[in-house]
Amino acid sequence: MTLISAAPAAIARTTAQELVLSGYWTARGLGGIDGQLATLSAPSGAMLLIDASGIVAFDTAGAWVVQKLLRRLRDASAVVELRELPEEFAKLLAVVGQQVDQHDTDARPAAEPPASQLESLGHSTAAGLEQGLALLGFIGECTFAFAGWLAQPRRIRWRPILYNIRSAGFDALPIVGLLSFLLGIVVAYQGADQLRQYGANIFVADLVGLSMLREFAPLITAIIVAGRSGSAYAAQIGTMAVTEEIDAMRTIGIAPLELLVLPKIIALLIALPLLTVFADLLGVFGGMIMARAQLAVSYGEFLDRFVKSVSVTAYLIGIGKAPVFAAIIVSIGCFQGFRTHGGADSVGRQTTRSVVQSIFLVIVADALFSVAFSALDL
Repeated sequence: MTLISAAPAAIARTTAQELVLSGYWTARGLGGIDGQLATLSAPSGAMLLIDASGIVAFDTAGAWVVQKLLRRLRDASAVVELRELPEEFAKLLAVVGQQVDQHDTDARPAAEPPASQLESLGHSTAAGLEQGLALLGFIGECTFAFAGWLAQPRRIRWRPILYNIRSAGFDALPIVGLLSFLLGIVVAYQGADQLRQYGANIFVADLVGLSMLREFAPLITAIIVAGRSGSAYAAQIGTMAVTEEIDAMRTIGIAPLELLVLPKIIALLIALPLLTVFADLLGVFGGMIMARAQLAVSYGEFLDRFVKSVSVTAYLIGIGKAPVFAAIIVSIGCFQGFRTHGGADSVGRQTTRSVVQSIFLVIVADALFSVAFSALDL
Protein backbone atom coordinates (compact mmCIF):
# COMPACT_ATOMS: atom_id res chain seq x y z
CA MET A 1 0.00 0.00 0.00
CA THR A 2 2.83 2.34 0.85
CA LEU A 3 4.60 1.45 -2.40
CA ILE A 4 1.56 2.22 -4.53
CA SER A 5 0.84 5.53 -2.91
CA ALA A 6 4.51 6.48 -3.35
CA ALA A 7 4.62 5.69 -7.09
CA PRO A 8 1.20 5.82 -8.76
CA ALA A 9 0.85 5.70 -12.54
CA ALA A 10 2.17 8.89 -14.11
CA ILE A 11 2.78 10.42 -17.52
CA ALA A 12 5.43 13.03 -18.16
CA ARG A 13 6.04 14.92 -21.39
CA THR A 14 9.78 15.41 -21.63
CA THR A 15 9.70 16.93 -25.11
CA ALA A 16 6.96 17.74 -27.64
CA GLN A 17 7.55 14.33 -29.30
CA GLU A 18 8.21 12.16 -26.23
CA LEU A 19 6.16 10.86 -23.30
CA VAL A 20 7.43 8.88 -20.33
CA LEU A 21 5.23 6.40 -18.45
CA SER A 22 6.19 5.48 -14.89
CA GLY A 23 4.86 4.00 -11.69
CA TYR A 24 2.29 1.32 -10.95
CA TRP A 25 -0.04 0.87 -13.93
CA THR A 26 -2.43 -1.34 -11.97
CA ALA A 27 -6.04 -1.05 -10.82
CA ARG A 28 -4.86 0.46 -7.50
CA GLY A 29 -2.31 2.80 -9.08
CA LEU A 30 -4.49 4.41 -11.78
CA GLY A 31 -6.53 6.61 -9.47
CA GLY A 32 -5.13 9.93 -10.63
CA ILE A 33 -4.37 9.13 -14.27
CA ASP A 34 -7.59 10.53 -15.79
CA GLY A 35 -6.57 14.15 -15.34
CA GLN A 36 -3.20 13.54 -16.97
CA LEU A 37 -4.74 11.64 -19.90
CA ALA A 38 -7.22 14.43 -20.55
CA THR A 39 -4.46 16.98 -21.09
CA LEU A 40 -2.48 14.86 -23.55
CA SER A 41 -2.50 15.68 -27.22
CA ALA A 42 -0.59 14.31 -30.16
CA PRO A 43 1.45 16.45 -32.55
CA SER A 44 -0.38 16.28 -35.84
CA GLY A 45 1.55 14.25 -38.40
CA ALA A 46 4.71 14.09 -36.24
CA MET A 47 6.22 11.01 -34.61
CA LEU A 48 5.49 10.54 -30.93
CA LEU A 49 7.68 8.25 -28.78
CA ILE A 50 6.35 6.73 -25.56
CA ASP A 51 8.99 5.46 -23.16
CA ALA A 52 7.51 2.72 -20.95
CA SER A 53 10.71 1.72 -19.17
CA GLY A 54 9.55 3.42 -15.96
CA ILE A 55 6.52 1.17 -15.48
CA VAL A 56 7.01 -0.83 -12.30
CA ALA A 57 3.82 -2.92 -12.28
CA PHE A 58 1.31 -3.67 -14.99
CA ASP A 59 -2.06 -5.44 -14.93
CA THR A 60 -5.15 -5.70 -17.13
CA ALA A 61 -6.52 -2.33 -16.02
CA GLY A 62 -3.23 -0.64 -16.85
CA ALA A 63 -3.03 -2.42 -20.20
CA TRP A 64 -6.55 -1.25 -21.08
CA VAL A 65 -5.67 2.37 -20.23
CA VAL A 66 -2.47 2.21 -22.31
CA GLN A 67 -4.37 0.67 -25.25
CA LYS A 68 -7.00 3.42 -25.14
CA LEU A 69 -4.23 6.05 -24.96
CA LEU A 70 -2.44 4.60 -27.98
CA ARG A 71 -5.67 4.44 -30.01
CA ARG A 72 -6.58 8.01 -29.16
CA LEU A 73 -3.18 9.33 -30.13
CA ARG A 74 -3.10 7.32 -33.37
CA ASP A 75 -6.62 8.55 -34.27
CA ALA A 76 -5.15 12.07 -34.11
CA SER A 77 -3.03 11.16 -37.16
CA ALA A 78 0.17 10.92 -35.08
CA VAL A 79 2.81 8.20 -35.60
CA VAL A 80 3.01 6.66 -32.14
CA GLU A 81 5.70 4.20 -31.06
CA LEU A 82 5.77 2.48 -27.68
CA ARG A 83 9.30 1.59 -26.50
CA GLU A 84 11.05 -0.12 -23.59
CA LEU A 85 7.97 -1.94 -22.31
CA PRO A 86 9.10 -5.13 -20.52
CA GLU A 87 8.31 -8.30 -22.43
CA GLU A 88 5.80 -9.71 -19.94
CA PHE A 89 3.96 -6.39 -19.93
CA ALA A 90 3.99 -6.29 -23.74
CA LYS A 91 2.27 -9.71 -23.94
CA LEU A 92 -0.47 -8.56 -21.60
CA LEU A 93 -0.90 -5.36 -23.63
CA ALA A 94 -1.27 -7.41 -26.83
CA VAL A 95 -3.92 -9.68 -25.30
CA VAL A 96 -5.92 -6.69 -24.06
CA GLY A 97 -5.59 -5.05 -27.49
CA GLN A 98 -7.17 -8.11 -29.12
CA GLN A 99 -10.07 -7.99 -26.67
CA VAL A 100 -10.61 -4.26 -27.32
CA ASP A 101 -10.65 -4.92 -31.08
CA GLN A 102 -13.19 -7.73 -30.63
CA HIS A 103 -15.38 -5.53 -28.43
CA ASP A 104 -15.35 -2.69 -30.96
CA THR A 105 -16.29 -5.11 -33.75
CA ASP A 106 -19.17 -6.58 -31.77
CA ALA A 107 -20.45 -3.17 -30.69
CA ARG A 108 -20.45 -1.75 -34.22
CA PRO A 109 -23.91 -2.36 -35.74
CA ALA A 110 -23.94 -4.21 -39.00
CA ALA A 111 -24.78 -1.94 -41.89
CA GLU A 112 -28.16 -2.79 -43.34
CA PRO A 113 -28.24 -3.20 -47.08
CA PRO A 114 -30.25 -0.51 -48.87
CA ALA A 115 -33.83 -1.50 -49.57
CA SER A 116 -34.71 -2.24 -53.16
CA GLN A 117 -37.53 -0.38 -54.91
CA LEU A 118 -39.72 -3.47 -54.75
CA GLU A 119 -39.07 -3.81 -51.03
CA SER A 120 -39.85 -0.12 -50.46
CA LEU A 121 -43.06 -0.53 -52.43
CA GLY A 122 -43.99 -3.51 -50.30
CA HIS A 123 -43.35 -1.63 -47.06
CA SER A 124 -45.40 1.34 -48.28
CA THR A 125 -48.27 -0.91 -49.35
CA ALA A 126 -48.25 -2.77 -46.04
CA ALA A 127 -48.24 0.52 -44.11
CA GLY A 128 -51.13 1.84 -46.22
CA LEU A 129 -53.18 -1.31 -45.66
CA GLU A 130 -52.47 -1.23 -41.94
CA GLN A 131 -53.60 2.39 -41.75
CA GLY A 132 -56.70 1.67 -43.83
CA LEU A 133 -57.72 -1.20 -41.57
CA ALA A 134 -57.08 0.94 -38.49
CA LEU A 135 -59.27 3.70 -39.97
CA LEU A 136 -62.07 1.22 -40.61
CA GLY A 137 -61.79 0.04 -37.01
CA PHE A 138 -61.93 3.63 -35.79
CA ILE A 139 -65.05 4.34 -37.87
CA GLY A 140 -66.63 1.19 -36.46
CA GLU A 141 -65.92 2.31 -32.90
CA CYS A 142 -67.43 5.73 -33.62
CA THR A 143 -70.53 4.12 -35.13
CA PHE A 144 -70.95 1.92 -32.09
CA ALA A 145 -70.54 4.92 -29.76
CA PHE A 146 -73.05 6.95 -31.82
CA ALA A 147 -75.54 4.09 -31.57
CA GLY A 148 -75.07 4.23 -27.79
CA TRP A 149 -75.97 7.93 -27.87
CA LEU A 150 -79.12 7.20 -29.88
CA ALA A 151 -80.10 4.49 -27.43
CA GLN A 152 -79.52 6.82 -24.47
CA PRO A 153 -80.06 10.43 -25.62
CA ARG A 154 -79.29 11.79 -22.16
CA ARG A 155 -75.64 10.93 -22.78
CA ILE A 156 -75.44 13.36 -25.70
CA ARG A 157 -73.05 16.18 -24.84
CA TRP A 158 -74.77 19.28 -26.22
CA ARG A 159 -72.27 21.82 -24.93
CA PRO A 160 -69.29 20.44 -26.92
CA ILE A 161 -71.56 20.13 -29.96
CA LEU A 162 -72.56 23.80 -29.77
CA TYR A 163 -68.95 24.82 -29.16
CA ASN A 164 -67.79 22.92 -32.25
CA ILE A 165 -70.59 24.39 -34.38
CA ARG A 166 -69.35 27.83 -33.45
CA SER A 167 -65.62 27.07 -33.93
CA ALA A 168 -65.94 25.03 -37.15
CA GLY A 169 -68.93 26.84 -38.64
CA PHE A 170 -69.52 30.39 -37.48
CA ASP A 171 -65.83 31.28 -37.11
CA ALA A 172 -65.14 30.00 -40.63
CA LEU A 173 -67.71 32.27 -42.30
CA PRO A 174 -65.25 35.07 -43.22
CA ILE A 175 -62.68 32.90 -44.99
CA VAL A 176 -65.31 30.71 -46.69
CA GLY A 177 -67.30 33.73 -47.84
CA LEU A 178 -64.27 35.62 -49.14
CA LEU A 179 -62.83 32.71 -51.12
CA SER A 180 -66.21 31.74 -52.54
CA PHE A 181 -66.82 35.34 -53.61
CA LEU A 182 -63.44 35.44 -55.35
CA LEU A 183 -64.07 32.06 -56.95
CA GLY A 184 -67.36 33.31 -58.39
CA ILE A 185 -65.55 36.31 -59.83
CA VAL A 186 -62.90 34.08 -61.40
CA VAL A 187 -65.46 31.72 -62.99
CA ALA A 188 -67.41 34.59 -64.52
CA TYR A 189 -64.26 36.37 -65.66
CA GLN A 190 -62.80 33.30 -67.34
CA GLY A 191 -66.05 32.63 -69.24
CA ALA A 192 -66.71 36.23 -70.18
CA ASP A 193 -64.49 36.35 -73.27
CA GLN A 194 -65.90 33.17 -74.79
CA LEU A 195 -69.52 34.17 -74.13
CA ARG A 196 -68.96 37.65 -75.57
CA GLN A 197 -67.58 36.19 -78.82
CA TYR A 198 -70.80 34.28 -79.42
CA GLY A 199 -73.12 37.00 -78.15
CA ALA A 200 -74.26 34.76 -75.32
CA ASN A 201 -73.60 37.10 -72.43
CA ILE A 202 -76.71 36.11 -70.53
CA PHE A 203 -75.51 32.52 -70.26
CA VAL A 204 -72.96 33.61 -67.71
CA ALA A 205 -75.73 32.93 -65.19
CA ASP A 206 -75.80 29.30 -66.28
CA LEU A 207 -72.03 29.04 -66.03
CA VAL A 208 -71.75 30.61 -62.60
CA GLY A 209 -74.88 29.03 -61.17
CA LEU A 210 -74.23 25.43 -62.14
CA SER A 211 -70.49 25.46 -61.48
CA MET A 212 -70.75 27.14 -58.09
CA LEU A 213 -73.80 25.38 -56.69
CA ARG A 214 -73.03 21.94 -58.02
CA GLU A 215 -69.23 21.69 -57.73
CA PHE A 216 -67.12 24.61 -56.63
CA ALA A 217 -68.91 25.81 -53.50
CA PRO A 218 -69.13 22.38 -51.77
CA LEU A 219 -65.57 21.52 -52.77
CA ILE A 220 -63.89 24.79 -51.81
CA THR A 221 -65.81 24.85 -48.50
CA ALA A 222 -64.73 21.31 -47.65
CA ILE A 223 -61.10 22.03 -48.52
CA ILE A 224 -61.07 25.16 -46.35
CA VAL A 225 -62.65 23.32 -43.43
CA ALA A 226 -60.23 20.39 -43.84
CA GLY A 227 -57.27 22.73 -43.60
CA ARG A 228 -58.74 24.83 -40.82
CA SER A 229 -60.77 22.51 -38.59
CA GLY A 230 -59.41 19.08 -39.58
CA SER A 231 -55.92 20.13 -38.61
CA ALA A 232 -57.23 21.55 -35.33
CA TYR A 233 -58.93 18.23 -34.51
CA ALA A 234 -55.72 16.26 -35.10
CA ALA A 235 -53.57 18.73 -33.15
CA GLN A 236 -55.96 18.87 -30.18
CA ILE A 237 -56.37 15.11 -29.81
CA GLY A 238 -52.70 14.50 -30.60
CA THR A 239 -51.58 16.88 -27.88
CA MET A 240 -53.91 15.21 -25.40
CA ALA A 241 -52.51 11.81 -26.39
CA VAL A 242 -48.92 12.97 -25.89
CA THR A 243 -49.68 14.48 -22.48
CA GLU A 244 -51.60 11.29 -21.50
CA GLU A 245 -54.85 13.18 -20.93
CA ILE A 246 -56.71 10.58 -22.99
CA ASP A 247 -55.37 7.80 -20.77
CA ALA A 248 -56.51 9.81 -17.76
CA MET A 249 -60.02 10.05 -19.26
CA ARG A 250 -60.21 6.30 -19.64
CA THR A 251 -58.96 5.86 -16.09
CA ILE A 252 -61.78 7.95 -14.61
CA GLY A 253 -64.40 6.31 -16.83
CA ILE A 254 -64.87 8.94 -19.58
CA ALA A 255 -65.05 7.53 -23.11
CA PRO A 256 -62.75 9.67 -25.33
CA LEU A 257 -64.86 9.01 -28.41
CA GLU A 258 -67.99 10.40 -26.75
CA LEU A 259 -66.21 13.50 -25.48
CA LEU A 260 -63.79 14.27 -28.33
CA VAL A 261 -65.09 12.70 -31.55
CA LEU A 262 -68.90 12.43 -31.62
CA PRO A 263 -69.51 16.13 -30.80
CA LYS A 264 -67.20 17.11 -33.65
CA ILE A 265 -68.93 14.77 -36.10
CA ILE A 266 -72.42 16.03 -35.26
CA ALA A 267 -71.29 19.66 -35.24
CA LEU A 268 -69.63 19.47 -38.65
CA LEU A 269 -72.53 17.49 -40.14
CA ILE A 270 -74.64 20.53 -39.24
CA ALA A 271 -72.12 23.28 -39.96
CA LEU A 272 -70.67 22.19 -43.31
CA PRO A 273 -74.00 22.16 -45.26
CA LEU A 274 -74.78 25.61 -43.85
CA LEU A 275 -71.34 26.84 -44.83
CA THR A 276 -71.93 25.44 -48.31
CA VAL A 277 -75.16 27.45 -48.60
CA PHE A 278 -73.26 30.54 -47.52
CA ALA A 279 -70.56 29.79 -50.12
CA ASP A 280 -73.26 29.37 -52.79
CA LEU A 281 -74.65 32.82 -52.06
CA LEU A 282 -71.27 34.59 -52.01
CA GLY A 283 -70.03 32.74 -55.11
CA VAL A 284 -73.10 33.62 -57.14
CA PHE A 285 -72.90 37.21 -55.88
CA GLY A 286 -69.29 37.44 -57.06
CA GLY A 287 -70.33 36.09 -60.45
CA MET A 288 -73.12 38.67 -60.68
CA ILE A 289 -70.71 41.52 -60.07
CA MET A 290 -68.28 40.28 -62.70
CA ALA A 291 -71.12 39.63 -65.18
CA ARG A 292 -72.27 43.23 -64.84
CA ALA A 293 -68.71 44.60 -65.10
CA GLN A 294 -67.52 42.49 -68.07
CA LEU A 295 -70.69 41.52 -69.94
CA ALA A 296 -73.12 44.34 -69.06
CA VAL A 297 -75.59 41.81 -67.62
CA SER A 298 -77.70 43.57 -65.00
CA TYR A 299 -78.52 41.97 -61.65
CA GLY A 300 -82.16 41.56 -62.64
CA GLU A 301 -81.29 39.82 -65.91
CA PHE A 302 -78.76 37.61 -64.16
CA LEU A 303 -81.22 36.49 -61.49
CA ASP A 304 -84.02 35.96 -64.02
CA ARG A 305 -81.79 33.67 -66.08
CA PHE A 306 -80.33 32.05 -62.96
CA VAL A 307 -83.76 30.93 -61.72
CA LYS A 308 -84.59 29.42 -65.10
CA SER A 309 -81.27 27.65 -65.69
CA VAL A 310 -80.35 26.28 -62.29
CA SER A 311 -82.68 23.59 -61.04
CA VAL A 312 -83.38 22.68 -57.46
CA THR A 313 -81.81 19.30 -58.17
CA ALA A 314 -78.45 20.91 -59.00
CA TYR A 315 -78.63 22.89 -55.78
CA LEU A 316 -79.50 19.84 -53.67
CA ILE A 317 -76.73 17.81 -55.29
CA GLY A 318 -74.19 20.35 -54.06
CA ILE A 319 -75.67 20.51 -50.58
CA GLY A 320 -75.93 16.71 -50.41
CA LYS A 321 -72.18 16.32 -50.78
CA ALA A 322 -71.46 18.39 -47.69
CA PRO A 323 -72.37 15.79 -45.02
CA VAL A 324 -70.14 13.21 -46.71
CA PHE A 325 -67.27 15.67 -46.84
CA ALA A 326 -67.87 16.53 -43.18
CA ALA A 327 -67.72 12.88 -42.13
CA ILE A 328 -64.45 12.44 -44.04
CA ILE A 329 -62.83 15.52 -42.49
CA VAL A 330 -63.76 14.67 -38.90
CA SER A 331 -62.92 10.98 -39.21
CA ILE A 332 -59.48 11.59 -40.69
CA GLY A 333 -58.63 14.44 -38.31
CA CYS A 334 -59.61 12.57 -35.16
CA PHE A 335 -58.11 9.29 -36.39
CA GLN A 336 -54.72 10.86 -37.01
CA GLY A 337 -54.92 12.59 -33.65
CA PHE A 338 -55.40 9.31 -31.83
CA ARG A 339 -52.44 7.80 -33.70
CA THR A 340 -50.12 10.43 -32.23
CA HIS A 341 -47.41 9.10 -29.93
CA GLY A 342 -44.06 10.30 -28.73
CA GLY A 343 -43.51 14.06 -28.58
CA ALA A 344 -44.39 17.34 -30.22
CA ASP A 345 -42.87 16.32 -33.56
CA SER A 346 -45.41 13.50 -33.80
CA VAL A 347 -48.24 16.01 -33.29
CA GLY A 348 -47.03 18.07 -36.23
CA ARG A 349 -46.55 14.99 -38.40
CA GLN A 350 -50.02 13.59 -37.73
CA THR A 351 -51.60 17.02 -38.24
CA THR A 352 -49.99 17.30 -41.66
CA ARG A 353 -51.17 13.82 -42.55
CA SER A 354 -54.72 14.64 -41.50
CA VAL A 355 -54.87 17.68 -43.79
CA VAL A 356 -53.32 15.90 -46.77
CA GLN A 357 -55.48 12.80 -46.42
CA SER A 358 -58.67 14.79 -45.78
CA ILE A 359 -58.26 16.93 -48.89
CA PHE A 360 -57.27 13.91 -50.97
CA LEU A 361 -60.30 11.87 -49.87
CA VAL A 362 -62.65 14.84 -50.31
CA ILE A 363 -61.53 15.24 -53.92
CA VAL A 364 -61.80 11.49 -54.51
CA ALA A 365 -65.32 11.50 -53.06
CA ASP A 366 -66.26 14.46 -55.27
CA ALA A 367 -65.01 12.59 -58.33
CA LEU A 368 -67.03 9.53 -57.35
CA PHE A 369 -70.10 11.72 -56.90
CA SER A 370 -69.61 13.10 -60.40
CA VAL A 371 -69.40 9.62 -61.90
CA ALA A 372 -72.43 8.42 -59.92
CA PHE A 373 -74.57 11.45 -60.82
CA SER A 374 -73.56 11.11 -64.44
CA ALA A 375 -74.60 7.45 -64.41
CA LEU A 376 -77.92 8.44 -62.81
CA ASP A 377 -78.38 11.24 -65.38
CA LEU A 378 -78.63 13.90 -62.67
